[in-house]
Amino acid sequence: MLHRDSLTAFSQVNASTVQAVPAKAASVSKVGQRRQLTYEQWVSLLGQEAKVAAESHPKQLTILAGDSLSLWFPPELLPTENVWLNQGISGETSIGLLRRLKLFDQTQPDTVFVMIGINDLIRGSNGETLLANYREIVLHLKAAHPQAQIVVQSILPHAGSRLLRSPVISASQGGYSAVPWESPLALVSNNDIQKLNQALAAIAAEADVDYLELYPYFTDSNGDLSAELSTDGLHLSVKGYQVWRSRLQTYAQQQTAKRRSR
Repeated sequence: MLHRDSLTAFSQVNASTVQAVPAKAASVSKVGQRRQLTYEQWVSLLGQEAKVAAESHPKQLTILAGDSLSLWFPPELLPTENVWLNQGISGETSIGLLRRLKLFDQTQPDTVFVMIGINDLIRGSNGETLLANYREIVLHLKAAHPQAQIVVQSILPHAGSRLLRSPVISASQGGYSAVPWESPLALVSNNDIQKLNQALAAIAAEADVDYLELYPYFTDSNGDLSAELSTDGLHLSVKGYQVWRSRLQTYAQQQTAKRRSR
């Protein structure tokens, strides 16, 4: 997921992911520095990784499908009892994810976790369009992976009013100066996100798949994304991913308890 510097075989090390990359796509010029991948290069990369996973048939394969929030989940923080295949792309939308689900159709996951939607909202997409795409995503995953647990994860909150106080550097005739910048997310309230999450929970129930509520675990006293859980008001810090990991672990424990009670 985060260490795609060469074409290598699938590894079943704890919390590992496929480590495969096109030679021109993500070479490293300096330690800790990567070239920017295009969307098409990311799709190609994820297709290669999914192909290796499909051919290797790892046990307890778990897929993260989504955008940058999933993409940058630190491998060392993922629950170690599973093998993880990360299918996240930065900036991804619900329609983009829907169109590329077929990339991992041939894998045999135990669980597929889906989180998508925040980039739809950033780009001004209609909520109904987002929900319609989500229904199609769930239906596709159920058909392609009938033995897997499909888990719809709630959309996370953003920093709310704190987003409005982020200055940017602007060029002018006199040089450079800091000017106010309004994030597109400022037009999307966290109340709207909560309503969408309620609709996502209903979609999951109708499709007979699981819904994992994450939203309240990331909020501060104002109902916004907690500053200590985020790096920029949208993306997660290490502490944020630790919270997410704890919810994944709790979900896994609940599923184990259900199986034992049958």
